[in-house]
Amino acid sequence: MDSSYRVGIDIGGAFTDLVAYDSTTKDLRWVKVESTPRELSMGVVDCIKRSGIAQPEMEQIIHGQTVVINTIIERKGVNVGLLTTRGHRDVLEIQRANRRDMYNFKYKKPESIVPRHLRIEVDERIMADGTVLKEISGEQVEEASKRLVEKGVDAICVSFLNSYVNPENERKAGEIIRSRHNVPVVLSHEVTREWREYERFSTAALNAYVLPILDRYLSRLQSSLTKDPRKCMAMTSDGGMVSFDFARRFPIYTVESGPVAGVIGALGVAEAVGEKDIIALDGGSTTTKASLVEGLNPEVTTEYYVERDRFRPGFPVMVPVVRTVEIGNGGTSIAWIDEVGRVRVGPKAAGADPGPVCYGKGGDQPTLTDAYVVTGMLNPDYLLGGELPIHRDLAVKAINGVAAELDTSLEEAAEGIIKLANENAAYAIDLVSVQRGYDPRDFTLIAYGGSGPMFAPFIAEELEIGKIVVPVIPPGVFSAWGMLNTDVRHNSIHTHITRLDAPDALETLSRIYKDLEDEVTGMFRSEGGESPTAIERYADIRYYGQEHTVKVYVPSGALSAPDLQTILESFHATHEREYEFKLPGDPAEIVNFHVVGIRRVQKLSLGELPEPSGSQDPLLTDRSVYINGGYEELPVYDRTLLTVGFSLEGPAILEDPTATIIVLTGQKASVDRFGNTVIRSVVR
Repeated sequence: MDSSYRVGIDIGGAFTDLVAYDSTTKDLRWVKVESTPRELSMGVVDCIKRSGIAQPEMEQIIHGQTVVINTIIERKGVNVGLLTTRGHRDVLEIQRANRRDMYNFKYKKPESIVPRHLRIEVDERIMADGTVLKEISGEQVEEASKRLVEKGVDAICVSFLNSYVNPENERKAGEIIRSRHNVPVVLSHEVTREWREYERFSTAALNAYVLPILDRYLSRLQSSLTKDPRKCMAMTSDGGMVSFDFARRFPIYTVESGPVAGVIGALGVAEAVGEKDIIALDGGSTTTKASLVEGLNPEVTTEYYVERDRFRPGFPVMVPVVRTVEIGNGGTSIAWIDEVGRVRVGPKAAGADPGPVCYGKGGDQPTLTDAYVVTGMLNPDYLLGGELPIHRDLAVKAINGVAAELDTSLEEAAEGIIKLANENAAYAIDLVSVQRGYDPRDFTLIAYGGSGPMFAPFIAEELEIGKIVVPVIPPGVFSAWGMLNTDVRHNSIHTHITRLDAPDALETLSRIYKDLEDEVTGMFRSEGGESPTAIERYADIRYYGQEHTVKVYVPSGALSAPDLQTILESFHATHEREYEFKLPGDPAEIVNFHVVGIRRVQKLSLGELPEPSGSQDPLLTDRSVYINGGYEELPVYDRTLLTVGFSLEGPAILEDPTATIIVLTGQKASVDRFGNTVIRSVVR
């Protein structure tokens, strides 16, 4: 029987993961190797080799990566030149005059990724209604682009005022530049058709900033994986996948591809176990990600910011992204002492190279992993099933450095680092729940990633979350598994202010949605694939006079007057849920029209495990673990040997080849019919 595998590959800060599934033979394979930061494609190729899957056996490859987000965060993108409307050269510098917190004395405006000497104005103007006030001058565009190329730019971004409503001048400028210069050209209207000039300029500039880098990376990767480019798909930030060709042109759409894949996988687990409201917790090697999902419908937003935190506004990215929060806190996060003598964990991380000190690869700064090894929570003989050797003596030496500065014991310093990391992870949960008006106690926590199952029990204890699910899929490769559950998706979002009480509202809605649906269908056809199997419509609506919007589902097909009333009622209900009030008598208007084209793929489902019969004893040993200020003897179990119906009361440790699960005192762990580990609070 010929094999036909769908392969998901996820690159993280320290590890590269692969999960492959053959729907015919039901064979599921996974591989986890250390990432290769200097040449990321080497780690991917290594994963493929170790999986034992030959090129002809790969039906489809879905790839999620951190190349885009890391390039932006580390400021390692290319030199970008910006061509813009006269008088708007400094939009990227001025940014927004408003501040989220006017009393924040640590506020720091991000430095523009396009320096001023590489921003050039041309004399053109499109009005807000799309009228061409001044046509583009070909001579000016030629001269400006020539100056930028002479200055050594690697890509040119063209962002004109109001091009979202009429891109005529932008298109002409793009044609002129492309005909004369051999550099990538990004036109802002091709990346996003939403209004707000700073956000649109930022999105287009960031796309140009990373485009040559991801283009080279995906090209090399594709040539080493398969001879058929149609097999290669890239994970996108909205929970879907697109062709490598699309990702090469619009890499900014993949900015959060890896974390979002985990959310999609968590939804698959939630549906299987009958949960509808979840918080997905992805504890990785360098970051912790969290996403709250109600009713199994992830919230997709175009209000996303790279590097936003309590002190920085971040760079706006106006592309569809599943709402997630990401903080610098993971297994390889570095523990350090700040200027006032406080211990901090992250956001800097040792990553894969050199990695934690205990890896013995030259790392010299203490990390969370080193602290886990010192306390005994992490088995130095079992990381990656024993494939990755751990040196406890090196971890002790590293943590001793922290202990000496704090004038405390080795164990106390290590546990302090772990508690701080747990607090950081709990803060991520707080950001997606409490700070948005949700009670985390009403949600099930689905924990995965290498450190997620270690964070989760402590978070649940602190936030009084009653149920944790650790998926049966090896947690450390779970995001790669999630990629196998993603559909092919294309989005089209256009700003067009439309009052719902206008006499021609119905006609306007019907016309715009048809145009967007035709555009989305064209995207699928341009990739040589089949047409979408489903079309979904949404609208970003606000009350007249408001600034921000809420997203509302819009019925498909021919719209009628009752449909307008349904849309309006849905808007009132959504607004009340988001902001705790509604204004039924006030007029409402659509700001953005949003159409999603979807081509469904066959999803992977969790299969029920057979009843246990003569199973091997899962108890491995008892291990002395430093926890809650003292040593305790904790039973250690091999999670892969746990059978359906198995249960225990904490404290205990469950070891998986890719992750370690902690069960605390006052918690009870059991194995459900799918093999998931379910942890509940004994006393709530």
